[in-house]
Amino acid sequence: MKAIDKLFKEKKDILSIYFTAGYPTLESTQEIIKTLEKNRTDLIEVGLPYSDPIADGPVIQKSSQKALENSMCISLLFSQLKAIKKEIHVPLILMGYYNQFLRFGEEAFLKKCKEVGLSGIILADLPAEIYQDKYRGLFEKYELAFIFLVTPKSSDARILKLSKLSKVFLYVISSTATTGVKDRFEKEQLDFFKRIQKLNLKIPTLIGFGISNRDSFSMACQYAQGGIIGSAFINALNEKDIKGSVQNFIESIV
Repeated sequence: MKAIDKLFKEKKDILSIYFTAGYPTLESTQEIIKTLEKNRTDLIEVGLPYSDPIADGPVIQKSSQKALENSMCISLLFSQLKAIKKEIHVPLILMGYYNQFLRFGEEAFLKKCKEVGLSGIILADLPAEIYQDKYRGLFEKYELAFIFLVTPKSSDARILKLSKLSKVFLYVISSTATTGVKDRFEKEQLDFFKRIQKLNLKIPTLIGFGISNRDSFSMACQYAQGGIIGSAFINALNEKDIKGSVQNFIESIV
């Protein structure tokens, strides 16, 4: 959590990259993370493959399915992350779903996250009220940030509430659709970003969903502290040249 705080204090136009653990191969995860760190990526979001990823579009769903076929699981991911912990200094965030958290065992999950060097967690379908009533103390015990998502359907009151519950940043979803590759933001999305700005939140924001190139990333940075890219990055991964495909993609953005 401290690593994310430091990042937002020291840098603007933050580039966060999302990818699915275990894709395109079971052994890709560590190489992707290490290459991202060496290539101007500020924040890395590692997705836990899941059989029913309700927040994800077709690209991430397909990568999740492939990762599961590759036999990626939570325990293996934790082992992979632990093996490279001392090499990685960029903040790492884990993105998954509430059922995965429950099935692993909530405190055991958080303890492992702390052990392997994670800074924060996104559980896309965990209601804020359940987090606040049941898990807030555990997250604080293990010094892990819980990152909340807001969408254009979120009321101002809801956004303000979640910003107060958040410890590091608020994840601003650019649309009510699932994740996916888009070339630019529509007027309705820009209006939503402006609405967020007018709220004068006391924590930083990052915009995600629909960022796919340098122009859309630059636009996100005009309305937030940075942007999150997932589907476009996953599309760019080349199983035969992980390092080269990661480097080329990041260069195309920054």
